[in-house]
Amino acid sequence: MLNSKKLKKKTLYLTIAAISLIAVVSTSAAAWASNNTPKIAANEKSHSASQGNHEVKLTVEKEPEQSKLLSSSENGKVKLYETNDGVIVDINGDQKEFGWKVLDGVSKPWVYNVDLTGDGKEEAFIILVTGHGTELDTNEAHIVNGDDLSEIKIQSVEEILADLDTEVSQKGDDLLIKAKAQGKEYKFSKKVSELALMHNSDGQYENKLTFGNVILNYVKDQKLTVDIVGNVIPVHGVLPDPVCTVHVTYKYDQTQNEFVADQIQITPE
Repeated sequence: MLNSKKLKKKTLYLTIAAISLIAVVSTSAAAWASNNTPKIAANEKSHSASQGNHEVKLTVEKEPEQSKLLSSSENGKVKLYETNDGVIVDINGDQKEFGWKVLDGVSKPWVYNVDLTGDGKEEAFIILVTGHGTELDTNEAHIVNGDDLSEIKIQSVEEILADLDTEVSQKGDDLLIKAKAQGKEYKFSKKVSELALMHNSDGQYENKLTFGNVILNYVKDQKLTVDIVGNVIPVHGVLPDPVCTVHVTYKYDQTQNEFVADQIQITPE
């Protein structure tokens, strides 16, 4: 009987000791796991962490932005891609994003690789259609430096027209048109009955030429040019009649790093 009690007491001690040992081991294991859990560093391409002699790697690929090739230069050195936010200009593999907008349902952009600054290095010259429709045909030009992909400023059509003086006077079926640019005066006449829209000769016309519905940029003899159509419009009319074109040839101003109007000529339609 005494031996039986001693045996039970000994068994009880062993059981308590075993439970205590398990608790200690579990606590130590949890602490070790907490201190040795691999951490993943934030990185767009590759993430890694060390755990003893083992390395855990997690690769997260950045979702590429959706883009499509719109056009490229004849020699393939300049490419233009459209994105959700604008365009990407690619010059010999170097790329830069621009916020230029591309219209749907019009001619694709024109892309050239040509030296317009005269420094012996080619620039990217890009023309985008900005308007197309009845009595409407406009585009805009962009020039990108081939070395650092910075855009070179072009004097705006609005700035050029601000220095242009025009006058329209009417006598019966005749319209006398005067324009002055860079100190040179131009005079020519048009008959109302011969205008494209065949207006009534008794109608009254605005006393100034109007511009803006036809603006076309292009390159001629490695020089940036723009043609701006001048119109007469009836006082109570809507659609303009073209009567002349303002031809502007730009030159590159190295000091200002800008293309500015150099020569302006006006020719009747």
